[in-house]
Amino acid sequence: MNKAPASELQLRVLSGVAMIVVAIGALWLGGIAFWALVSLLAVLMMVEWAAMAQASRWQTILAALLAAGLMVSALALINPIDLAAYQDRLIAQTVDLTGLGAILLAVVTFRARLGAGLLYAVLPAAALIFLREQPGQGLILALWTLVIVWATDIGAYFAGRTIGGPKLAPTLSPNKTWAGLIGGMAAAAIAGAGVASLGKLPLACWIAGAPLAAAAQMGDLFESWLKRRSGVKDSGKLLPGHGGVLDRLDGVVPVAVLVAAGVAAGLI
Repeated sequence: MNKAPASELQLRVLSGVAMIVVAIGALWLGGIAFWALVSLLAVLMMVEWAAMAQASRWQTILAALLAAGLMVSALALINPIDLAAYQDRLIAQTVDLTGLGAILLAVVTFRARLGAGLLYAVLPAAALIFLREQPGQGLILALWTLVIVWATDIGAYFAGRTIGGPKLAPTLSPNKTWAGLIGGMAAAAIAGAGVASLGKLPLACWIAGAPLAAAAQMGDLFESWLKRRSGVKDSGKLLPGHGGVLDRLDGVVPVAVLVAAGVAAGLI
């Protein structure tokens, strides 16, 4: 893997730390504060997706408004009464609304890729809100989910830079290596088990770090494929040293959805 200049690495680290601080702060506050941050990110993801899909201005605005509207519906997940009694219905409602919104967007704009982008942006956002609002352990469960992704990114980045070696998927992402994949899985396994231990999470959380790290890196490769198909290096320029919001959250997308599905199914 090509080594980044020291100034680029410093910028990447500083901006990464700032993003983690903001994320943990919103996560700690929960409720409307966390919903607002996650909703903003979902809308920004939709805008970046629309740009890569070469959508027109009105199509992009429509997509962003629809994403925002669906995130308003996700407010139902912040239930002040009894989430446990209604969670199955709320999950089904959110998924149904998002699916219908994606179909509507695809039909109105004649772009199936925009409809897919709506699913890509809104479902993981709703999943994170669902996790945060779990009774009792919502905070630590959502934090564990994010720590898995952060540890994966850090482990993969430094293992890939230090060890190098055979490429993981050179046609999709020339800089990713098998060493990075293994390093990311190892880091996520250790960090995930540590948070699970401190937070007294179920046994499944102790052992899920490595598999979820693999899912996170598949999400990274999927976004690399999208960028290659669109002919762009980064999904955007909003985040210094990291590119766009999609570049930063590509691993969160599959992990958040998988963890939320596991919780809903009673596996976690």
